[in-house]
Amino acid sequence: MYAIIETGGKQYVVEAGDKIKVEKLDAKEGDNVTFDKVLFVSGDEPKIGAPFVDGAKVEGKVLAQGKNKKVIVYKYKSKKNERKKNGHRQPYTLVEISGIN
Repeated sequence: MYAIIETGGKQYVVEAGDKIKVEKLDAKEGDNVTFDKVLFVSGDEPKIGAPFVDGAKVEGKVLAQGKNKKVIVYKYKSKKNERKKNGHRQPYTLVEISGIN
């Protein structure tokens, strides 16, 4: 059984036991989180939301808070001697999916 959830403006296909990196959530390590925005739930009788499935929830546990690898942003304007190098590390939350209700 799997579900499609939406969090942080992105959609994820999840099953029980999956570990996913989502946009940073306001939760500490070890906290339980609930995703209410469930778009689809599979099973004997698949349920498709319009836009969300009523009463469906996906529960998970926060494993870690961290930052992704650094992405280099380099801006350059020719003939102007203008250069700017910048780095960015996007924060994320690692969540282990514990169950789909």
